[in-house]
Amino acid sequence: MKKILLCCSAGMSTSMLVQRMEKAAQARGLECKIEAHPVSSFEQTIQEFDVCLLGPQVRFQLDSLRDSAAQYGKKVDAISPMAYGMMKGEDVLDQALSLIS
Repeated sequence: MKKILLCCSAGMSTSMLVQRMEKAAQARGLECKIEAHPVSSFEQTIQEFDVCLLGPQVRFQLDSLRDSAAQYGKKVDAISPMAYGMMKGEDVLDQALSLIS
């Protein structure tokens, strides 16, 4: 099972994107756990996931969160504002899967 964490300011704005990603995963027959959390809980949650993607509103924290995640062997990347704004679940799922080794 692939475990994907999405982080944004409060964990709320990514919930619709999570639903679209889950639909895309189901359509492909992939077993995925995808959750949205506020970036403030990153340190407590990153260890439970394979990868973390950041919403555009918190992408300024990318470098520090990458450094923090690296100690657990996890990858962090930012979701493109276009994919996020248009709620492109397929594209964001592809991005997450490409980061999981």
